[in-house]
Amino acid sequence: MSFGAPGGGSVNYKPTPPERGSFPLDHDGECKHIISGYLKCIKSNRGTNDEACRKLAKDYLSCRMDKNLMAPDNFENLGLIFKEDQQKNTATETKPGQGTEKKE
Repeated sequence: MSFGAPGGGSVNYKPTPPERGSFPLDHDGECKHIISGYLKCIKSNRGTNDEACRKLAKDYLSCRMDKNLMAPDNFENLGLIFKEDQQKNTATETKPGQGTEKKE
């Protein structure tokens, strides 16, 4: 019963599933060493999302992907892209116009 609601009607709550679906827990502790380092980093930085902590989060998610504890995904989709990664991506891309010359 809902007190104070107009008409005294019940509220219909419709649960929503997680955005990325469900995933298995790390029961064997395969990535536990990384997450403990991440939690220490967060604690030492007073809860701020420091870049060093974000790199540990990236390592943790990478470990989960490697151990099939979550579906593989691009780190850009997970919000974990760093300057070093962007520099690596631009270095490996081909330059415009390269390889498109016609041979006669």
